[in-house]
Amino acid sequence: MPSTDQLSVLLVGYGLAGRVFHAPLIRATPGLALTAVVTSNPERSIQAREAHPGVAVFSDLDAALSTPVDLVVIATANVTHLPYAMQALAAGSSVVVDKPVAGTAAEAQALADAAHDSGLLVIPFQNRRWDSDFLTAQRIFESGVLGMVHRFESRIDRMRVVPKPGWRGSADPADLGGMLYDLGSHLVDQALALMGPAVSVCATVRSVRPTDPTDDDVVLLITHDSGGVSVLSASQVAAFADPRMTLLGTRGGLRIHQADSQEDILRTGVIPDEDWGVEPVDHAAVLRTFDDHSAPTETRVPLERGRWPEFYRRVEQALRREGPPPVLMEDAVATVRVLDAARTSGTLRTTVTLDPPAGHGSTT
Repeated sequence: MPSTDQLSVLLVGYGLAGRVFHAPLIRATPGLALTAVVTSNPERSIQAREAHPGVAVFSDLDAALSTPVDLVVIATANVTHLPYAMQALAAGSSVVVDKPVAGTAAEAQALADAAHDSGLLVIPFQNRRWDSDFLTAQRIFESGVLGMVHRFESRIDRMRVVPKPGWRGSADPADLGGMLYDLGSHLVDQALALMGPAVSVCATVRSVRPTDPTDDDVVLLITHDSGGVSVLSASQVAAFADPRMTLLGTRGGLRIHQADSQEDILRTGVIPDEDWGVEPVDHAAVLRTFDDHSAPTETRVPLERGRWPEFYRRVEQALRREGPPPVLMEDAVATVRVLDAARTSGTLRTTVTLDPPAGHGSTT
């Protein structure tokens, strides 16, 4: 059990995920100390040394794991998530692993079993549970003001005419490129957290751009055990990116146009502080409710404060056995089960039933 004042963290990968998402959040967390980085890219090695003076930089994971660390953060290409996480567990370290945790639900379950058998933690990095937009939708959902919520619409849509190079655009399914397992992981995780266990999935998983062999436009229709449905979209070929989210209930609806701003701010190099996560006033959501005569009332609802730093704060507590992990491995297994079903649905053009339903556990 970790007992020192500062828990040591090894960050594996210093591309976008490691440099922009993980490193700043780790640095902003009391009790965690970024002690080493692994990257085989010479340019990124220089960036890591300049951004984090005194931090050891290694070119391979074997060398980095020769010195014990409390936590290994896996922020590398999707296909490496599972083997690197297994390697870290074997070295005696707990793990945070970026999404998707594995390429199939069976592999994700194997990772969960390995963590259990080792007595260590593997924590999926589902930071978008602490997005301002999702937290707002969650608050309104739980308030009951919408009546029975029967539909959740959520999209992370972008427009990129020329596909990005690299593994994200690889035609080899083993590389886990494309939108389904990338942004789809966030969308499905949020849908299961909000609407409950999924019982069936119907999906289109397409490659629209002629120069992109991977799925660049994905739409999922998830039916939940509650009877509600989620309509999820992840696209690189969408000229309009809003609304970000819509909730529809028997007494009204909520529409959120602007997406959470934390990613954009982290890209500027800002380290989270006490003022972190406050959205502009004009980014308020629209709440429309109806009385018994179907007369509408429309109000503007301020967005909740985004709280990505909450993830690593809870990681630090979990490592010290002072609280549960912020995200459970069983949640990640459920998410990948839905993604697997979506892949099958898109290929066979059919609805896939999930038996048993794919749902989240509880961290409370």
